[in-house]
Amino acid sequence: MTESFGNEYGNRDGYDVIVVGGGAAGLSAALVLGRARRRTLVVDAGEPRNAPSAHMHGYLSRDGMAPADFLAVGREEIARYGVELVRDRAVTASRAADLTFDGRAPGGFTLTLASGRTVHARHLVVATGLRDELPPVPGLAERFGRDVIHCPYCHGWEARDLPTGVLATSPLSAHQALMVTQWSDDVRLFLNEVPESDLAAEDRRRLAAAGVEVVPGEVTGLVVTDDRLTGVRLGDGTVHDRAVLYVAPRAVPRDELLTALGAEMRETPFGRYPVIDERGLTSVPGLWAAGNASGFAEQVVNAASRGYRAGATINGELLFADLDAKAADLDAKAAEPA
Repeated sequence: MTESFGNEYGNRDGYDVIVVGGGAAGLSAALVLGRARRRTLVVDAGEPRNAPSAHMHGYLSRDGMAPADFLAVGREEIARYGVELVRDRAVTASRAADLTFDGRAPGGFTLTLASGRTVHARHLVVATGLRDELPPVPGLAERFGRDVIHCPYCHGWEARDLPTGVLATSPLSAHQALMVTQWSDDVRLFLNEVPESDLAAEDRRRLAAAGVEVVPGEVTGLVVTDDRLTGVRLGDGTVHDRAVLYVAPRAVPRDELLTALGAEMRETPFGRYPVIDERGLTSVPGLWAAGNASGFAEQVVNAASRGYRAGATINGELLFADLDAKAADLDAKAAEPA
């Protein structure tokens, strides 16, 4: 087995791989790397995106599982393979061209954690995810993940056949309203601050065909009865009886580490994300992105898949880099005069 950096030098702060983010993507990458006998550190700030949700859905064999339980099982699994997990936050990151691992392979990354600890790794996986920024409607944030929801694939079955609202945050919310009609025949699109004229003509035709009522006017609050959403209140005082309200939050990627390390970024309608290849490698050698750090629409099952792929690829990259270095040493020795 190829010796890992930390094990070979007895350096507790040196790792083959550091994974920043302990969600589905980060834990999945760490699991693969741990099983590949790589010295791996997971730095987890404990801020999963799906924390407001009581259950997660669409993950085969884990459908209906509480997100906190899912993460607890993942942490137990990576611990079996010697992966270290610390509850901390990475505050700075830099490329460390002067570091050498095994005396031959320069490069890697240095991270400073909020606790003051400095750690080093040959490869770095950023799985920091994103945070959801909700419109400033009173009461919306308090009910997010309950009867204020954002994803029909995550929550649609549980909200099926209920009087449903969709709170527009942009003209794209028309698409969300159309998707929701797969789960309810009673859907109203509340335009809030989106002018009706901003809706594409094709979307207006589809909304009419789907029977979606388009409601203009500012949404000023929710009506809650016995801890249940019962209505949506407009600025003119009218209340629309609704039992569930979909909203598309503004996605705010946690991309500080990627930016600091010089990763090429791209602007999308859902935020700024790194340019990556199919394996998750960014434009910076040795720097990987997985889960919602790499894109807006990564559900838990997709994030876990992305983490797995990154972990497996990194192990191969490390293995062959070390073998090539050893082969070069053997060639050099063979070329020495007898």
